[in-house]
Amino acid sequence: MHKTMIASIAALLFPMAAHAQQNAISDDAVRIGLLLDMTSLYADITGTGSVAAAQMAIDDFGGKVLGKPVQLVYADHQNKADIAANKAREWFDRDKVDAILDVAASGPALAVAPIAKEKNRIAVFSGPGSVRLTNDACTPVTVHYAYDTYALANSTARAVVANGGDSWFFLTADYTFGSTLEKDATDVINASGGKVLGAVRHPLNASDFSSFLLRAQSSGAKVVGLANAGGDTINAVKGAHEFQLTAGGKQKLAGLLVYINDVHTLGLDAAQGMLLTTAFYWDRDDETRKWARRFFEKTKKMPNMSQAGLYSSVMHYLKAVQAARTDETGAVMARMKETPINDFFAKNGRIREDGRMVHDMYLFEVKKKSESKYPWDYYKQVAVVPADKAFQPLSASTCPLVKK
Repeated sequence: MHKTMIASIAALLFPMAAHAQQNAISDDAVRIGLLLDMTSLYADITGTGSVAAAQMAIDDFGGKVLGKPVQLVYADHQNKADIAANKAREWFDRDKVDAILDVAASGPALAVAPIAKEKNRIAVFSGPGSVRLTNDACTPVTVHYAYDTYALANSTARAVVANGGDSWFFLTADYTFGSTLEKDATDVINASGGKVLGAVRHPLNASDFSSFLLRAQSSGAKVVGLANAGGDTINAVKGAHEFQLTAGGKQKLAGLLVYINDVHTLGLDAAQGMLLTTAFYWDRDDETRKWARRFFEKTKKMPNMSQAGLYSSVMHYLKAVQAARTDETGAVMARMKETPINDFFAKNGRIREDGRMVHDMYLFEVKKKSESKYPWDYYKQVAVVPADKAFQPLSASTCPLVKK
């Protein structure tokens, strides 16, 4: 064959090869996995609502990226770290899952993070709270997206102490998340001039809080801090209402992780007056309302911050795959970190080198029943906590990826 003809054919084929290389989607699909609590105490705040949020993001993106289908899988880890770890390994090794875009609860998330690192696959956490995910347990392939214990404790505890709540007693869930939340809140209380008079640990998924509440009542603390979540928070607040813990201003409850689902279950009579911090409230502005109402049409519930954060993280991931023109982990993560997040969930959000997605947080007070005008109208905004004030500064991070 003549040399000029060979050169002409090569010139025609090379751009095609380069284009194919540029649009490198492994296994002809982008697969996203969700590890959630589908049946236990966090089912209402993750569960089917989180599946719906992720699918909404995929559908809104068009169902495909770079011409390849986006597939969603999910599993119930039953709040057990070993089940979460085994499923993550199975997904990465056998089922070719490209990214796990949520793991509900801190223990399972801390088990999944090193597996994502080992397998060089992306994991983005919107359900768990432990600040360890961006401290000693940080990895180059993991992102902590919606909130963490530092942001919750820093925002809520500081505001409560500033308003006179300077003595605390904690009801703490006896596992990673609860102990971390109590520690972070204690640090803020002490730094703000308050003091912690005591704490009691309760088992996960506790049904009877009477003995724990009696100890809180007898402590004489002005504030009972709830370092728990989901069904445990609901049962603790119900018990406090029955014991008339807050009647006549005797003591005040501070929910360190309270979801709107919890308030809906409790009712405003039991939850009114409680201060809480969240990354998202459905009724905050026109943009949040528009998305939340779409979510409500699918689930018959208003979304919480983990579900809204999951939608946002799925969209951010798919946009990064599209921009990188590949689902290769390093290229996608680089795009995710260099691209700001601007949507209904976060404005000018960004992913730092430690994997923390920083954004504004919001301090709310639960309304009285007389103040609520329509269904799910539960919060009144007390303050906006700017991103640089809400989250742990990089200078305090113990993440080995952070350049000191």
